[in-house]
Amino acid sequence: QAAAPDFGMLHMAAEEPQPTRLVLHDGVATIILNRPKERNSLSAALLDSLCDNLEACMSDCAVRLIVLTNEGGTFCAGADLKNSGGPPRRSLPELLMLLRQGPKVVIGRINGHCVGGGVGIAAACDISVISSSATVAFAEVRLGVAPAIISVVCLPKLRRGDAAELMLSGERITADRAAAIGLLNHSVHPSELDAKVEELIGKLLLGGPNALAATKALLHDVPGMPVDEAFRWTSEVSARCFQSQEAADGITALMRRKDPPWVPARPRL
Repeated sequence: QAAAPDFGMLHMAAEEPQPTRLVLHDGVATIILNRPKERNSLSAALLDSLCDNLEACMSDCAVRLIVLTNEGGTFCAGADLKNSGGPPRRSLPELLMLLRQGPKVVIGRINGHCVGGGVGIAAACDISVISSSATVAFAEVRLGVAPAIISVVCLPKLRRGDAAELMLSGERITADRAAAIGLLNHSVHPSELDAKVEELIGKLLLGGPNALAATKALLHDVPGMPVDEAFRWTSEVSARCFQSQEAADGITALMRRKDPPWVPARPRL
């Protein structure tokens, strides 16, 4: 069993469980929301720890991919309504930006219910797989508030009609429906959750690290650009990619009918 790597940014308070845990194995960093008794609500400690660990993973060359998951039956219940632990150093917008704009691909392994801010975190992952036994809810209006910050990452994924119904009603929906409307990618039986995540990891590890980072940037930036600006910028991205050593290695490997150097010796797929 792999031990948690020493990134220097992990919270190491031995007297109480850490708000998030981090394990690195074969280039895949798994970050685990670790406040199950509090339904992994976004306390100051959890928000700070999660941002710190994500930032460390995004800048560590040993990390190829990130899996974000949870302990307990709730992935994340959203805001910490008890306001425990004082003000956070980091913010929810900062967390969502790290997920969307960081260079490493993030797979959400959503093994429990998602509410409020938890829905935004799941939606901000590049690819999210949710257990079909879980439910999803934009519950903010039922508390007298609005799903304001998370709307930035959720609205682009939804038809206006679906967004209006779910955000205005606060209705709790099934994981299957959340996947069907495009909020998340896949809903699978709980017994198939790990297999689906491993399948995605295996596919993603076949891609060049820099190519994945460039493609993630395209997915984030191109939709908001004017067409002429998009063509200028993507032409520059394409040129940099084709001129890179990674592309030379990939093309050479294709010609020689062998795996490029970034593919694991024993690929997970």
